[in-house]
Formats: sequence, C-alpha cells, structure tokens
Amino acid sequence: MADEGDVLTDLNMDPATGANGADNLPSVGIITQYVKDMSVEVPNAPACFQWNEQPQLDVQFNIGADTAGEGMHEVTLKVTASATCAKGQLYLVDLSYCGLIGIRNLPDEHAHAFLFAEAPRLLFPFARRVIADSTRDAGFAPLVLDPIDFGTLYQQQLAARAQEQGAGMASPAGEA
Repeated sequence: MADEGDVLTDLNMDPATGANGADNLPSVGIITQYVKDMSVEVPNAPACFQWNEQPQLDVQFNIGADTAGEGMHEVTLKVTASATCAKGQLYLVDLSYCGLIGIRNLPDEHAHAFLFAEAPRLLFPFARRVIADSTRDAGFAPLVLDPIDFGTLYQQQLAARAQEQGAGMASPAGEA
C-alpha cells in the first residue's frame, strides 16, 4: 500500500491548481528564424572584377521588433553592407534576418531588453553567415563581420534617449 499523499500513486490531485501547477514563470525563446528579405546587387559586373583597388566597406545595422501575436514578437536584424572604390560600387547586400520570439510572464522592461539586445545577439551569427555566403557567391571575398556587443549598444541607446529627454525638459526658474 502506498503512503498517504504519495505523489507517485495519489492521482486525485486538486483540479483547481492545474495539471502541473500555475504557469507563471518567465519564459522566452526563439521559435524560428528566417531570411525575410534579401537583396544582393553587383551593379558594375563584370568590369568590377578587374578592379584592383582596396574597397571601402560600409556596414549598417538596425534592430526592430513587432508584435506577431499573443506572446510572440518578430525581431528584425537589418544589415546593409556595401563595398565601393573610386571606380564605383562593387556590391550591395541588404538583409532582413528575423527571429520569431516567444515571451511569457516577463516584465515589459525585461522583454524590451531581450527583444533589442539578447535576441539580436542570438540572431547575429546566422545573419553573419548569410552575409558572408552572399558576398562569396557574388564573386568576392566573403565579408565576415566582426562580433557586435548588442548589450552595450542597447545600454548606450537607453542612455542617449534618457539624456535627450532630460535635455528637452525646461530647467526650473529661480535658485534652489
């Protein structure tokens, strides 16, 4: 005979608590990731393959997040990379790499930090590979992007925004 209240044999649990108890713990995760939009242009081909100048690289990043349903957000890591030299543009790669992020029971300030700092950090290695493959497939040396500290960039953006809001406020008149 089983002991009174034995978890392994007592199947008459209180139905009010739910099957496994309340689902109120914070939970975040990447559901899927994908290339949402991509463009690779080599406007001066085939002449550009004979140019022997060192190209000037320009890489720009942008991060966006949109609600994609109850508890789901689409985080977009947009990367634009171009190489130019005196004779013209070698290539232009425009990538929107996305992740579908599930978030439950997370306070708004933590969810915001996850969407704009942690999610891009998790997506970046995959976007980096797509950029490297596309430049290589376009006939150039692969553009391997340096790692990016999205957490520090997020903190800098918050500090800049707070400073802008503080500077926009009128200072009180008189002496304190």
